[in-house]
Amino acid sequence: MLYGHGDDGYRYGREIVADFSTNVYGGGEPAGLKEHVFSQWTSVNRYPEVLAESFRDEVAAFHGLSPEQVLVCNGTAEAIYLIAQVFSQARTVIAIPTFSEYEDAGRLHGHRVSFVDWQMLKKKAAFIQGAPADLFFLCNPNNPTGDVLSVAAIRNWLQAHPDTVLVLDEAYMAFTRATQSAVSLLGEFPNLIILRSLTKTFAIPGLRLGYVLASAALIDRLTRVKYPWSVNSLSVEAGKFILRHFEKILPPVAQMLTEKQVFVEALSRLGGLEVGESHTHYFLVRMVSRSAADLKGFLMEQHGILIRDAANFRSLSAGHFRVATLSPEKNQLLIQALRTWTKNG
Repeated sequence: MLYGHGDDGYRYGREIVADFSTNVYGGGEPAGLKEHVFSQWTSVNRYPEVLAESFRDEVAAFHGLSPEQVLVCNGTAEAIYLIAQVFSQARTVIAIPTFSEYEDAGRLHGHRVSFVDWQMLKKKAAFIQGAPADLFFLCNPNNPTGDVLSVAAIRNWLQAHPDTVLVLDEAYMAFTRATQSAVSLLGEFPNLIILRSLTKTFAIPGLRLGYVLASAALIDRLTRVKYPWSVNSLSVEAGKFILRHFEKILPPVAQMLTEKQVFVEALSRLGGLEVGESHTHYFLVRMVSRSAADLKGFLMEQHGILIRDAANFRSLSAGHFRVATLSPEKNQLLIQALRTWTKNG
């Protein structure tokens, strides 16, 4: 799916006053990052490292792994397509609703794709019923719902399915306090692949930077199909800066989640909206009787506000949309606009 994701405001040709459509941290990039990246500008006069090796080594040290267990990618999207290519023709299960690229990448490479309801994951220890699977894609915390699974639940699943590779997308791990990363499980389970992203947490989606953590054997398979120079020199430098200052530049998650709760309560009082439970700063909303596409058009045309029409997430309805918590002032803009929408409905 080339289009249909969030943050498509560039297609409207007008100023966006408040962008709720993307899960990226709304507070902007960390202090000092822009200056550091610009100071490295002369690096663009040379080809970048073939596999972003210097950043790969720092990622490995950061997670307590060997460099052979890390593959740096042009965002997690590249990683998803590499995995789908390596496991061409696989029997693949995807927990839905979730990021569409898992399915798109799988179908591009001939996967036999089936689905499991994300809500059932916490109720059934097995997760996958019926025929065995080669791959299982799971986003944790999930996009678009903000739901989470514990590390203990993931360990139980890995133990129960040793012949299935779990692709665990942790792109939004920094936005929750309700679970933790499963990186600690990599030493126990050779059937685990973890995807990590720096672009959402540190507000640099335009730089495209992520990485894969897995066994050396799985990383070797992915590396064999990866094209060279996919990560540019400035992205490598941005990644180094982020890891070297990681704890100091993390978004204020506790504050964001507190503001999210205030936001959710205000939306719930409007009437005609069902706000989904979430453990992250983003969450789903369902309109009981109207379409998210119509609402998105109204908000852009009348208020310069962008939301994520979530109807194209498999298993969601035409009334679903996703929003991410921004500043209290911007949150209030959406609340007021929705109040107008509901009165006119």
